[in-house]
Amino acid sequence: MRDPAESESALDEFLRAFEDGTYPKQHWTHRAHVIMAAARLAASDRYAALALVRRQIRAYNEAQGGENTETSGYHETLTVFWLAVIDDFLRALPAGLSRIERVRRAADEFGTQSGLFKGYWSFDITASAEARREWTPPDRIALRW
Repeated sequence: MRDPAESESALDEFLRAFEDGTYPKQHWTHRAHVIMAAARLAASDRYAALALVRRQIRAYNEAQGGENTETSGYHETLTVFWLAVIDDFLRALPAGLSRIERVRRAADEFGTQSGLFKGYWSFDITASAEARREWTPPDRIALRW
């Protein structure tokens, strides 16, 4: 399987497979989430990207046989967190970079930092049904949204 951040064509291929629910689950890693989010943010503002990402992650989970419940699947707080962090990062990049370069830089920066969110909350948000259902603002470090 090609690295989705390898080229524009690899990114487009990845996004199509994610959208139609055929991207292999074993490759749906934190890095893949970052790449997808960065691509969506590179194409629209954070509000439009968030609406699209919400819908697509839920649909992808179901296409892969998963469920979006209070204990598994889509997590609203983590989704909003990562879109905000990645969007801030992308906005700080030099103007004129290609979409793939912006996505690649986001993947390099955050692709191995799946636990970054832990410093923002004083409790385990991954275990909170409320945080999974709806945005729960951080109580340690403010997040600009």
